[in-house]
Amino acid sequence: MGSSAPSLLTLRDPLDRTALLPWGFAHDFRRSMIGHGGNVFARARLAFERWAMFDLGWVRVANLQAPIATGQIVAVEAQTLGLWTLNLSRILDTVDEPGRFGFLYATTEMHVEQGEERFLIQIEPMTGAVFYELEAVSRPQRTLAWLGLPLTRSFQHRFGRDSHRRMAEEAVAPET
Repeated sequence: MGSSAPSLLTLRDPLDRTALLPWGFAHDFRRSMIGHGGNVFARARLAFERWAMFDLGWVRVANLQAPIATGQIVAVEAQTLGLWTLNLSRILDTVDEPGRFGFLYATTEMHVEQGEERFLIQIEPMTGAVFYELEAVSRPQRTLAWLGLPLTRSFQHRFGRDSHRRMAEEAVAPET
């Protein structure tokens, strides 16, 4: 997506769930509580900085040294049907506040999908509950992805489940 294209997601404002998406786009949203307290939030933040939410065995970030910074390219490798693909996305926006940390990225032409994905951790001030949110709007960008749309969607759902499981594990991991 070019920088002149309007963003479909945002880090700053609540997503307007009544807004219509462009043709063919699917909207996925998953939020889970991964623990309580400042230590859990700190561990989750460090996990984000290590790209742990992508460290799933079948998905991984190829450029682990990449910082979470606006303009940064993130190279995600994914194994599907025994083949590894490399998908590039560019970070559009970041948030780094005392109780919220995350980023929003958009796919590039070097990605099988077209769209945006938002990764956010936040701690609720009143309860201390720490939440991980993963939100995406996407549609296939390549013919093969369109032809295999049901399979493509199943991998997207699997990524959401596995990423949330991974962040929950990171949240309770002992400090090293």
